[in-house]
Amino acid sequence: MRQITTLGIDTAKQVFQLHGVDAQGNVVLHKRVTRKQVLPLLAQLPPCLVGLEACGGSHYWAREITKLGHTVKLMAPQAVKPYVQGNKTDGRDAEGICEAASRPRVRAVAINSTADQDLQTLHRIREQCVKMRTALANQLRGLLGEYGLVVPQGIGRIRKAIPLIVEDADNGLSALCREWLWDVYQRVCTLDAEITRYNARIAQLADQSEVCRRLTRVEGVGPLTVTAFVAAVHDPRAFKNGRHCAAWLGLVLTQHGTGGKTVLGGMSKRGNQYLRRLLLQGAMAVIRRVDGKKDARSVWLQQLRARRGTQVAAVALANKNARILWALLATGDSYRQAA
Repeated sequence: MRQITTLGIDTAKQVFQLHGVDAQGNVVLHKRVTRKQVLPLLAQLPPCLVGLEACGGSHYWAREITKLGHTVKLMAPQAVKPYVQGNKTDGRDAEGICEAASRPRVRAVAINSTADQDLQTLHRIREQCVKMRTALANQLRGLLGEYGLVVPQGIGRIRKAIPLIVEDADNGLSALCREWLWDVYQRVCTLDAEITRYNARIAQLADQSEVCRRLTRVEGVGPLTVTAFVAAVHDPRAFKNGRHCAAWLGLVLTQHGTGGKTVLGGMSKRGNQYLRRLLLQGAMAVIRRVDGKKDARSVWLQQLRARRGTQVAAVALANKNARILWALLATGDSYRQAA
């Protein structure tokens, strides 16, 4: 065990599989341990490279293993998959993780701190509330459609329509149906209050952070987007440049090349779906108010929208904003608006 230079760990809830090799690639350790045995076993090993898949709980284990003096390399599961040989077992997975960790071309995922995970937790709770509210609004719209009452799409339309429908005595709804519709509407109102509270808390955290205050000066970027970006890309050194960060967010075109010919497809939509959606929503908000402005950024958006359409212009602006945010985070500079 003293000869181990690279160790791969296949994590689970209770059972962990370890696979360690020496400098020559010879297998030195291949063992299954329980959750409570992992850290005491690693504390007995000399400092080595420990490979982990970036999955649920991996950032916690990365922080704890780093405290023991080891170097932890988190890797995306799709980067580890090519190194898994044969049928999928815990032992094969740990062997593949160990092999991938030793490859310099396999990119590492930055380890989240506790503060970063706290911020991501707040965003995920808020996102779940938004999904539940959307589901309830769709349910109300579908139930009313069974009675011949059509409500247009949009949560604002639901808020205005339900009280009027419940109070209208001539629409043919029974008292029992009105009672149930009102119960669902009250749940929507409760989620509205919860989302408003989470938005205020996120805005407060953004205002308390000097980094977030610098990044919110970018057009189309607000407290939601900034806090989500800082929590996800807390270490800008994980990306070579802003283009790699935008590619990680899926804001670039897919490519398929062979025989010297490259074919470009649609947007790849890889990476963090939540952060990409926030960037696109902010870009759409900017495009809606770009008419009549004469600065260089607005003129570029107007010309691009006229040439390629609103959706393409929104993706291009989201890509640009992602690169700008990475540059501001990496250099520590303040944003300078276009002349």
